[in-house]
Amino acid sequence: MRVCVIGTGYVGLVTGVCLAHIGHEVMCIDINEEKVKLMQSGQSPIFEPGLSELMKSSMAAGHLQFSTDLKHGVEHGEILFIAVGTPALPTGESDTRYVEAVAKGIGTHLNGGYKVIVNKSTVPIGSGDWVRMIVLDGVAEQQKVPVAAGQGPALPHPEVVADFDVVSNPEFLREGSAIYDTFNPDRIVLGSNNPRAIAMMQELYAPIVSGRYREQPGGESVPVLVTDLSSAEMVKYAANSFLATKISFINEIANICDRVGADVTQVAAGIGLDSRIGKKFLQAGIGWGGSCFPKDVAALIHTADDYGYDAQLLKAAVDVNNRQRQLTLEKLQQVLKILKGKTVGLLGLTFKPDTDDMRDAPSLILIEQLNRLGAKVKAYDPIVSQSGVSHGLTGVIVENDAMYLADGCDALVLVTDWAQFKELDYATMAQRMHSPIMIDGRNFLDREAMIRAGFQYLGIGR
Repeated sequence: MRVCVIGTGYVGLVTGVCLAHIGHEVMCIDINEEKVKLMQSGQSPIFEPGLSELMKSSMAAGHLQFSTDLKHGVEHGEILFIAVGTPALPTGESDTRYVEAVAKGIGTHLNGGYKVIVNKSTVPIGSGDWVRMIVLDGVAEQQKVPVAAGQGPALPHPEVVADFDVVSNPEFLREGSAIYDTFNPDRIVLGSNNPRAIAMMQELYAPIVSGRYREQPGGESVPVLVTDLSSAEMVKYAANSFLATKISFINEIANICDRVGADVTQVAAGIGLDSRIGKKFLQAGIGWGGSCFPKDVAALIHTADDYGYDAQLLKAAVDVNNRQRQLTLEKLQQVLKILKGKTVGLLGLTFKPDTDDMRDAPSLILIEQLNRLGAKVKAYDPIVSQSGVSHGLTGVIVENDAMYLADGCDALVLVTDWAQFKELDYATMAQRMHSPIMIDGRNFLDREAMIRAGFQYLGIGR
């Protein structure tokens, strides 16, 4: 099938590359000329394991191309994905101006032939009908024909019609494992009331639904849930809000464990064995961040407020998460007392491992607070230290090696649970520190091994 993906951020680029890999003819559109030139040269603008390789192979096979020409993309695609960003505004609501601009642009260039316009961006509930309205505004603008001067405004052209439907198809990708998630999804959600649009989307995803691209072929087919537009939009918000709440719950339990002498890792193992609860997202620590959880929870709270409902549970999950970041600072104060004039090293900067994403990363709050209290802050991250992303950071010295990070530190804080951090020579790092203290913000390291290496070890809820 012919596919156009508009927006080559994290979701758009992964979606386009994966659809091209399974044989569809994909054109990815972006207004950033430098970014498009980079992708046309075969280089990915984001770090995601496996993405660059799939991108290059799909381009070599002739299934993937990049352009800044929206008109060309709309003409090319039978299915048009809107995959631009919807960042959170200070009020908590989503900033949908980029979606609006793309929808208007699509309408301006629609000219015959049935199209399915897919909301892949995470958009407020009710946006399906709103996008349809904006597309029609663009169509109306296109239909106007000029008239002679003094004869009134341009009028719609009676012969031009727009044949399209809007589908909501939320993404459930985890940064760092997005390729795996695309080919091994728990479910595919399609929101529309038009059987023709649903049939085209089912055809698009048929190779994935069949299980042909699963990491372990031969398993069951992928469930496809067909809903109305609003329900599909709500599924995305509800899923992320539940997971964020689950993390805040175990962090709340961890804080009680700290006070009563229990070990939250053992508690989590015990409750995770309950099939009704499950073990995923029960890792206590420094809290959740990134591009999805904070934005989606805030947006759902804002939507509830708009409709006169006080979402107290969701607000509590946010409060617990904010307090959890402060907890790490309190642990540093407990062991170092006065932080002014002390040097603290951060192991990890990104909000999670296997990504270069710094959006709402807990490290940023720590850097800000440590600076405020007069501490010198250093950091090492396997991606940020090498990629140049650190050029935008202030108040922190980014080291290129974990050993250099340890030099002269009064304490280390493990912020991001990169797999590489389990293999570091902590005994040597302890010797290079002013005082070998480790605050494990992810309960990631082996406590006994760290003690043998010479560290005073403090975890979360342990």
